[in-house]
Amino acid sequence: MRDNEVPQDNNVTLAGERKAIYALNGDGEYTIVGSTGSKVEETVTVQAINELLRLRDECRDHVEAGLASTLEYHMYACRMDLITLAQSVGMFGWRVRRHLKPSVFARLNQKTLALYADALGISTEALQFLPPITEQSND
Repeated sequence: MRDNEVPQDNNVTLAGERKAIYALNGDGEYTIVGSTGSKVEETVTVQAINELLRLRDECRDHVEAGLASTLEYHMYACRMDLITLAQSVGMFGWRVRRHLKPSVFARLNQKTLALYADALGISTEALQFLPPITEQSND
């Protein structure tokens, strides 16, 4: 992308802030150009967030039915997916996927719970329970 093609849609979500975008200048070199974003980027971001919120709400029902662990709920509540969570705790994805099963999650030791809690920014106690519905954030 050329420096004169960097989107400047005055994106509402950036609230006057600018972000750095690498673009080619007239000499064919990459330079940093300030951008206020684009409507397309905003739309895609909002759709992704809404999908994670939908998965979180669906997962709440699965946890209450005993089909998923609270780890899966908190993963979606923190806007993460399996790969992101696995990378955050330094585990293979297959291992984290096992921990999403209630029977396996119930047997995790405190060290493993602490890894997940730290990655999710919550306490180990909070990790083991669903928050009340009134505390769910819809942003």
